[in-house]
Amino acid sequence: MQITFLGTSSGVPTRSRNVSSVALRLPQRAEVWLFDCGEGTQHQLLRSDVKISQIRRIFITHLHGDHIFGLMGLLASYGLAGNPTRIDIYGPPGLNEYLQACQRYSYTHLSYPLKVHTVRTGAVYEDEEFIVSCGPLKHRITAFGYRVTEKDRPGRFNVEKAAALGIPFGPLYGQLKRGEQISLPDGRQIHGADLCGEPEVGRKFVYCTDTVYCEDAVKLAQGADVLIHEATFAHQDAQLAFDRLHSTSTMAAQVALGAGVKQLIITHFSPRYAPGNALVLDDLLQEARAIFPNTELAYDFLTYEVPRRLPTSLLPAK
Repeated sequence: MQITFLGTSSGVPTRSRNVSSVALRLPQRAEVWLFDCGEGTQHQLLRSDVKISQIRRIFITHLHGDHIFGLMGLLASYGLAGNPTRIDIYGPPGLNEYLQACQRYSYTHLSYPLKVHTVRTGAVYEDEEFIVSCGPLKHRITAFGYRVTEKDRPGRFNVEKAAALGIPFGPLYGQLKRGEQISLPDGRQIHGADLCGEPEVGRKFVYCTDTVYCEDAVKLAQGADVLIHEATFAHQDAQLAFDRLHSTSTMAAQVALGAGVKQLIITHFSPRYAPGNALVLDDLLQEARAIFPNTELAYDFLTYEVPRRLPTSLLPAK
């Protein structure tokens, strides 16, 4: 599970920062899930190591232009790639109508299946490895944050122990690996859990933008391994944040602290904090770290690997 930031500016792009988009790479299944798609996202993808051909799902937080103006162009370009496959898009009410109008007035024909899912609070997607859910944020229009939860994996299966118990190699091993109970011809009952190590706890990634501080964001981010949260304004500009329903650096840190996350990465910065101004982005970083020390500043093309959690038996003693 690897995160690549494709745009970290708010509202408008700057020379060094494009508008909002984050790619979540899932190498084990050669897939990319995109979160928001501001103008120029496909150009950012071409400048990164993320492959457009691997995009399978796109999650849109809300319908402001700096989060969706790149979507139709990306979908049109994707259709020109060799052997394009289905894309599923998730977002608030109105997204499907927006895309249909874009296709109609630009005379764009997509050569692959496209499915738009209108999201509500709760689970929006689930497969054998992941659950994606969303929660409401507090912005000027309907907006959602997203949470990707990797399901726990069974612990390592002890083949040597199974062989010592006289369990014949074959389908029974698969049942035991899944934690099931089996019966042997001699009447013994074998529990799969007794032959497996501790389960590998799945990772949790949360993406919250655009929003002012709200308890729904704290709830969505509970226990996350990494929280990406907007920090449009510095603390001294809190009134602007309240007026425009965006977050300050300190609000993002308070969400991370309240949710007990492991890592906070702040993004979606106002261009007013460019180098040479009275306040710069490093000031926002220090403000956030004063509340939540494990905070990092996002920049375009930053790549972050979400670490796996060690089983408790492997954790250092306190």
